Amino acid sequence: MTADARQPDRTPDGRYIVVDGRRWRATDPDVPDDAAARLRSHLMAARRAVGAARRARDPEAESAARARVHTAKVALGERGTPWWEQDAAQRRTRWSEGLAALDREAPGT
Repeated sequence: MTADARQPDRTPDGRYIVVDGRRWRATDPDVPDDAAARLRSHLMAARRAVGAARRARDPEAESAARARVHTAKVALGERGTPWWEQDAAQRRTRWSEGLAALDREAPGT
């Protein structure tokens, strides 16, 4: 961790974070703060839904929740085509379409 205990170390190119010696793809820095916060909220809700589905032994609900996790991770730029290989328009499309899909699929909406 860096001096700010909430921020993990980054690789010199900024493309990855390092947690406990393991490298993970960093969130796309071009995702606007409000959109990134909403995407993280969807991500955490989906992760909680995975756990609830596993405890309930409901494979269909688990599969749906895992699909929402994947959608959020792709929208954040942490999966799929690396964000540094996309132009600005592709990056904007990636996060805005992912966010729209998650907003539509959110349980209870």
